[in-house]
Formats: sequence, structure tokens, C-alpha cells
Amino acid sequence: MAIFTKPKLLFLILILVSLFLASQCDEEENNNPYLFKSHRFTPQLRSKHGEFRVLDKFTDELFGGIEKYRVGVLEFEPVSFMHPHHFDAQLLLLTVRGTGTISIAEEDKKKSFNLEHGDILNISAGSTVYFINKDNKEKFSVYVLAKSVNVPGQFQEFFSAGGENAETFYRAFSSDILETAFNTPRDRLERLFGQQKQGIAIKASEEQIRAISQHASCSIKEKKGETGGPFSVLKERTLIGNRFGQYFEATPDRFQQLRDLDVAVGIMNINQGGMILPVYCTRATWLVMVAQGNGRLEMVSSRRHQRQGHKVVRGCLSVGDFFVIPAGHPITVVATGDSNLRMVGFGINGHNSRLNFLAGQQSIWRNVERGAKEMSFNMPAREVEEIFQNQNESYFVAAPKGGGRRGQQYVSSILDLVF
Repeated sequence: MAIFTKPKLLFLILILVSLFLASQCDEEENNNPYLFKSHRFTPQLRSKHGEFRVLDKFTDELFGGIEKYRVGVLEFEPVSFMHPHHFDAQLLLLTVRGTGTISIAEEDKKKSFNLEHGDILNISAGSTVYFINKDNKEKFSVYVLAKSVNVPGQFQEFFSAGGENAETFYRAFSSDILETAFNTPRDRLERLFGQQKQGIAIKASEEQIRAISQHASCSIKEKKGETGGPFSVLKERTLIGNRFGQYFEATPDRFQQLRDLDVAVGIMNINQGGMILPVYCTRATWLVMVAQGNGRLEMVSSRRHQRQGHKVVRGCLSVGDFFVIPAGHPITVVATGDSNLRMVGFGINGHNSRLNFLAGQQSIWRNVERGAKEMSFNMPAREVEEIFQNQNESYFVAAPKGGGRRGQQYVSSILDLVF
């Protein structure tokens, strides 16, 4: 008598495959120094209604060109307010989820801007800023690139107002200094700076939200040579794309706010069941975060096997994961699961950087002479060109069936054993 019916066997197979793929991902991630899982972002500031998670400083020799930079994620619960603060770092913000408002207070002016998905804003070091999440249902999330102005790779936030978590820096001064500075008695100052007991972000009423955001302006189309408020990378013309995926990019060549940092900003969407063809970036090193969906990556590493040549690093991707793509490193990413894969990134050294594809109709090999192809591969040029021209698509294609060669082979072997 059969112990398992076919439906039960299929269920068991799915469990076994899931366990295998999970262990495979764990092994690959442990051997991939370029991939940082979401739990590697540690809360630098946290409260019930918002938090700021930051990735540790880049210290590996592989990241020598980006050691001055840090990345983090600001996230706010619906209808919340984050207290005024400033950083000893220049910030580049990219909105990845929800809608909110940022207010910037400087000595001679105040600016307020509405932010939505795809908006980019450069914040000068030392500017006092505060945020609100206007939405009453959705979280407001911002991807942050910070370039420190004091100690390379280290930055500090300073809250001018706050509670027990992120206490106001005013309380660090002596009482007589504060009394003189504000020309106000000590008891009133103690009440002012001791009244707020909550954390970095607090719940706000709809009336308070409206009062702060009513004069805020939206993203603009930045004009050449001018700076202003936020601008949207999604309003840029698609850099590359087809039915399998799209990529939008804002570059320092076009936007003054990005020119100061020499940073490009990109958003890539790989449709469900799609893959980006192998490609490398000529000059920029990309700091990429997964904003939606699941995927797999394969990238040629800087570290080589002594006898086997180039080493490939692999990893599974899920929401909140982060990875580094150094300039010149060939990479491909596959969208897995039942949804699109959306990734956002900052490209360090973005000026005059290009994407060079290694396969497809727009491959760089179409601009290599026949004789060079023949000598490079020790094959007739006609045969080399035939292989490179077999792929009819450019940029994005349908992903390998079964979620990857090794996973597919494992599933097939189990099915053969069972049936």
C-alpha cells in the first residue's frame, strides 16, 4: 500500500526543494562578500513610529573606492513626524515607497518638498531637516547615501528636539550657557527640553500633517545649470528596456544635484520571469538595494582562483538586501518568484559611466573586428558571430526555466526518483 499519494508527494517535493534552495542560498551568501542581507542594516535610531537603519562602514579591501560612503534606510509609519535634526554628512535621498514631506530649515530660508516614489533630493551637510509621512495607510521609505565631512565613513546625527531615544543635544550644554543663549530662566528651559518623552518619530494628527505639508512643492524638472527641489528619476526617459524589464537613470551629467557628489541614481525593474543580460559598468560602482520582489545574482569577482581563473559569486535576493557592483565587474540578475524584481541604486563615480552589454543585439562584440573574434576564441569568425547573434533580444530576456540550472537539475532528479 502506498504511504503517500501523488499530491502528498508533490507537497513533500516542494518542501525539499525549498530547503535545498535555502541552504544553497545560505552557502552562496557566505561566500559572497559583495552581498549584505537585510539584517545587516542595524538600527542607528529607532522608535515606535520610525527608524533609521544603517549598514556598517565598508572596510574590506574590495571596497577601497567607496570607504567614504555609508548607506541606510529611513522608514516611517503612517501619519508620523520625525523630529528636526542634522547630520555631519552630505545626504542623497531616493524615495522608494510611499509619500511624505521633507522640510529643510537653514539660516536664511525654509523649504518644504513633497516626496514620492522615484524622487531624488540632495541635502547639504549640516542642514536641519524633518520629515512627515502624510499617508494614513502606507509606510514612507527613503534610501539614503551619506558622505561624511569629518571622519571618512563615519557620520553622526544631531537632534535639536527629541525624547529619550535621540535626546536633544541642547541638554548637553550647561544650564548657565543655555540661560544666557536663550535669555530664559532655567526652569522654563528644563520644561522646554524635557517635555518630549517619545523617540525620534512620533504619531501626528491629520491637522498637524496638513499644517506642515500645505506649502510643500512637488518634484520638478530640473533645468540645466539650476538646482532646486527634488526631481524624479522615473520621469527620465527609459535608458534601456523591453517587455522583460526597464531601467531608469539620472546622471551627474544632467543634474547639478548629482554633479556635486559625482553620483548617478538608478531604478531597475525586471519583470516576473525576466533576466538582465550579462553587463558591466565602465566607471561607476553601484550600491544597490532590493525594493521589491526576489531574485538571484551572479557576478564575476575581483578575487581570482590561482589556477581556475575568474571566480563567480552568487546570491539570492529579497526585499531589503543590499549588494555592491564594482566598476568593470560583469553581472546578471534574474527575477524569481511570482512578482517583478525592483532594485534601486546609487552609482559612485557616475560621470561618463556607461553600460557595456556582453550578450544580445547590443553586445559590445558587434563592434569587434572579425579577425579579432577569430583569434580571441580560436574559432572561425563566422561561427563566433553566429553564436553572438543567436540572441534576438537586447538588455533583458526571459530567465532560464526552473529558476536556475542547479535548482532545475535538483528538482528533475527528485521527480525521477519519485515517479
